[in-house]
Amino acid sequence: MKQELYRTGIGYDIHKFIRNRKLVLGGVKIPYSQGLYGHSDADVVIHSISDAILGAIGLDDIGTYFPNTDIKYKNISSKIILEKVYKMCTKKGYNIINIDCMIIAEEPKISKYKKLMKRNISKIVKSKNISIKATSNEGLGLIGKKQGIACISIVTVKYG
Repeated sequence: MKQELYRTGIGYDIHKFIRNRKLVLGGVKIPYSQGLYGHSDADVVIHSISDAILGAIGLDDIGTYFPNTDIKYKNISSKIILEKVYKMCTKKGYNIINIDCMIIAEEPKISKYKKLMKRNISKIVKSKNISIKATSNEGLGLIGKKQGIACISIVTVKYG
């Protein structure tokens, strides 16, 4: 079977806030009164990117490879998950062409952390074509009520 030259995948993640935990987005610790609840560090940015990469290369979702029932992933840095996903990507012969992320949050404001997030992600996936944007949910739903953060990511890969 001939490999497709370009492929695109989409990823989505959402976590609710919890007290007494650090907030990590894009591998950056962000000062805030709460962190995100999850088995790993609950980095919605890196989780959504990882799922988008897995989708682009035709593999299953992040939970298949890094289940929240496995103790070895308890409190793991999501940067390690992204490193493992990137190795899966290159092992299948793909390179990352573009990453586009949209963080959805009422708080905290993340504009001053986007450059560092891009740098962290770029080091791992060997691409500088990374866009990180943010929007609010205009007061609607769980996110609008400041109860959590979500992220949607799209990744394009090229074979060869």
